[in-house]
Amino acid sequence: MIEQLTHTLPHGISLSCRASGQAGRPVLMFLHGFPEAAFVWDALLEHFSQPAHGGYRCIAPNLRGYENSSAPSEVSAYRTKHLAQDIAALIAIESPKAPLASLIAHDWGGAVAWNLANQQPALMQGLAIINSPHPGTFLRELQNNPEQQAASAYMNFLIRPDSEQLLAQDDYRRLWEFFSNMGAVDGAHAWLTEEVKTQFRKVWQHGLTGGVNYYRASPMRPPRPEDPAAANLQLPHDMLTVQIPTCVIWAMQDIALPPSLIEGLEAYIPHLTLHRVADGTHWLVHEQPQLVARYLEDFFNATAQ
Repeated sequence: MIEQLTHTLPHGISLSCRASGQAGRPVLMFLHGFPEAAFVWDALLEHFSQPAHGGYRCIAPNLRGYENSSAPSEVSAYRTKHLAQDIAALIAIESPKAPLASLIAHDWGGAVAWNLANQQPALMQGLAIINSPHPGTFLRELQNNPEQQAASAYMNFLIRPDSEQLLAQDDYRRLWEFFSNMGAVDGAHAWLTEEVKTQFRKVWQHGLTGGVNYYRASPMRPPRPEDPAAANLQLPHDMLTVQIPTCVIWAMQDIALPPSLIEGLEAYIPHLTLHRVADGTHWLVHEQPQLVARYLEDFFNATAQ
């Protein structure tokens, strides 16, 4: 059963959350991406809270700017350091006596998770990433690979001052296109039923500005003549390493995040488990939840030993 709750953090941000499982058990925390919300993890929350699959306390926050979570108006409030601060504070509330059993993240949630695993590795025993680029390989590809620059061109639309108004037009037509345009696998979008669309509409009706502010606040986007952004960005290697056990699950048909992004991950992650899913798209969690659950469960069992 899914529980809905809100945690108010010491620095004043509130995060609405979805949770399953008994408090006091080892904690799994799940971070969503754009343009999604905490509910997309419901099946995995219920799965991993069952005794047969670990009996974890599972929690998925709506990140700041989403659903009923706090949504500051300033773009600067959506820089990764602030987003990571939210999750560190939430971990302190939900798992005060032990590190997370694992932090699991997709898309923008992964950007937060990569940062937190680098800066505060003691907060988690393991990190699991699903189609969210490591900042080192992403910056490399944005600076040097025309394919990635073209694949990420949508970011330059999202930073427009009117993007949230455009996204809301025609019953969120452009947002539905995000789900259909980020993969090329026949039948991959069967999960996007009318019931699921209704769940998305309920989230989006709270406002879209918070979600697009993640893009506005980030320098990680394709360079343009009037906005060099990533072209001039340099990140030291010690800001990119992750020393804890890390599982990366990568759907190979992700149009926005091509497989070149997983090349060279070993340079940053010495304890890496990498799963390639040949027939999955960016929305792998929806398309093949049982496969994702199996890979995650194997990883959790390995890191718990």
